[in-house]
Amino acid sequence: MISRISPLRDFLKRESSGGVLILLASGLGLLTANSPISKSYFDALDMRVSIGADWYVIDLSVLKIINYLFMSVFFFVVGLEIKREMTSGHLASLKKAMLPLVAAIGGMAVPALIYLAIAGGVAPGGWGVPVATDIALAVGLLTMLGTSVAASLRSFLLALAVIDDIGAILVIAFVYSTGVNFSWLLAGAICVGAIVGLQKVKVTSIFIYALFAATLWFSLYKTGVHPTLAGVIIGLITPNIPHRQTELEDIEDGSVSVIELLEHKFHPVSTFVVLPIFAFANTGVVITLESIKGASQSLIAWGIFFGLVIGKPLGVLSAAIAAKRLKIAEMPEGVGPRSLLATGSAAGIGFTVAIFIANLAFSDPETQDIAVLAVIVASIASALLSSLIFKFSARK
Repeated sequence: MISRISPLRDFLKRESSGGVLILLASGLGLLTANSPISKSYFDALDMRVSIGADWYVIDLSVLKIINYLFMSVFFFVVGLEIKREMTSGHLASLKKAMLPLVAAIGGMAVPALIYLAIAGGVAPGGWGVPVATDIALAVGLLTMLGTSVAASLRSFLLALAVIDDIGAILVIAFVYSTGVNFSWLLAGAICVGAIVGLQKVKVTSIFIYALFAATLWFSLYKTGVHPTLAGVIIGLITPNIPHRQTELEDIEDGSVSVIELLEHKFHPVSTFVVLPIFAFANTGVVITLESIKGASQSLIAWGIFFGLVIGKPLGVLSAAIAAKRLKIAEMPEGVGPRSLLATGSAAGIGFTVAIFIANLAFSDPETQDIAVLAVIVASIASALLSSLIFKFSARK
C-alpha cells in the first residue's frame, strides 16, 4: 500500500508539535531539579557508562551520552534538511537563498557582537551561545499565531533557521572542539570517503552504511572534534536522488528521494524522542534566590539575554533592509519591517542549540547553569515579543 507524504508540510507540522514536547520536557526538567528528588536526578545524569577497553573505550556520563550520542540523531536530521534545502528547497538557487542568507548572517553577527560588548571581558568564549535559533520552537510559535503571520514568513524563517544551523555547526566544529588528534581525524576522513565510494557503486545495505557512520562517530569522538558533527556529515553527503524501493509517494512530485525517506523515518525520532530527552536533561537548573541574584549580576547572562532578545531581531531586520536597498534580495510577498522584526524575534528563541553550545562554551557547572537560565528566559522573552509585534501588526 502506497502512503502519500508532503516532506515540507510534514517537517513543519512535526516541528510545531515537537516544540510543545520540548517545552513540557523543559518544564519537567526544571521541576525535577528543584524537587525533593533533585539529588537522584543529578546523580542519574552524572552516572558513568563505559563501553569497550583500551584504545576503543567509550567512557561517558549519562548526560554526555544524551548530548553526544542521542543528539547525533538530531544533527543527522539537521544535515539532511540542510542538504534538501540546498538541492531542491528554499536555498536551491542564489536568488531564493540571498535574503535568508543575508538575514541569517546579520542575525548571527549582531548577537555575537552584543554579547562580546557586554561579557567579552569576562568570558569571550560564550559569544556562540546567542547566535543559535531553535527551529522547532520558532516555527511552532509562527504556526500557533495562525493568520497573524504571512505564509511566506514561515518559509523565510525556515530557510533562515537552516542557514543559522549551518553557522552553529561551523561554530561547534571550529570553536568548541578540543585539541585535534590527526590520526583519528584521518580515520574519520577515510570513513567519509568510504561512504561516498559506496554510494558511487550503488551499495544499498543499511547495515554497511550504519557501520561506517558509527565508525565516523567514534573517530570524531577520539579526535576531539565534537562527535555530533558525524550526524551532520552523514546528512550532508546523503544523495538527493529518487529512492525507488519505497512504499511512500510525495504528493507534490510523486517521487520520494533518499533524503526525504530518511527524514520521514528519523525526523519523528529526533523531534519526539531525542529533543525532549535533551531538554529534560539539560534544563535542570536549581533555582534559588541566590542563583537568581547571581544570574542577574552576571555579565554572561546579560550578554546572552540581550544577544538573543535584541541582537536577533535587530540583526535580521537591519541585514534584510540593507539587502533590499542594495538590490541583492527581495522581501517576501506582503512582508514589511514590522513582520521582519517579529520574525527576527522568533529567531531569538535559541533554546535547544543555544543550550547545547552553552554546555560546550563553559566548563564550570555554575556558569553553565547561569547560561542555560539566561537562554531559557531570553527565549521566553523573544517568543512574547514576537507574538506582541505580530498581533499589533495584524490590527494595523
